[in-house]
Amino acid sequence: MKEISSLCVFCGSRTGNDPAHEQIARQLGEAMASRQIRLVYGGGRIGLMGIVAGAIFNNGGQITGVIPDFLMHMEIGNDQIGELIVTDSMHTRKAKMFELSDAVVILPGGIGTLEEAFEVITWKQLRQHDKPIVLVDANSYWAPFTKLIENIIEGGFAHEKVLELYSVVGSVDEIFRAFVNAPEPDEVVLTSHL
Repeated sequence: MKEISSLCVFCGSRTGNDPAHEQIARQLGEAMASRQIRLVYGGGRIGLMGIVAGAIFNNGGQITGVIPDFLMHMEIGNDQIGELIVTDSMHTRKAKMFELSDAVVILPGGIGTLEEAFEVITWKQLRQHDKPIVLVDANSYWAPFTKLIENIIEGGFAHEKVLELYSVVGSVDEIFRAFVNAPEPDEVVLTSHL
């Protein structure tokens, strides 16, 4: 695996009800800054997005935000703590975030974060990339997601190797170990249903 110099973080534009989510977002930002890993994120000042970005900024780290024009004011585009790229659509936003990063971390979030998780995992299943993908399961937030994937496999709609397309960890330290241990996507995840 190549060295991780930039990390795409998908996460909520809200902080959620569990303080553990804010804590893990702050810890991730601090860890990224200490490792000199650039944050590539959704460009907002609010929610978990703002907490990760603020922690990196406060610790001297580098940040690139990517936000679509129509959300610039709704998510309060964060143009004060690093580079901010304004795109014409959500599709362009996700593609740009992915293009600029070496790996993906997914923190708790809402429907948009869930959609981003599924899309980047699907791209890997389709062998469009081999970047590590890590879900941070603070207080079992992603347990229903992992159960859904297991149900998809049990239902015969995916090969069991799809479980290797991403890692689920419980702490920030485990994220960086998961990057090192991420397997290459097995061709069978694509070819088994063709």
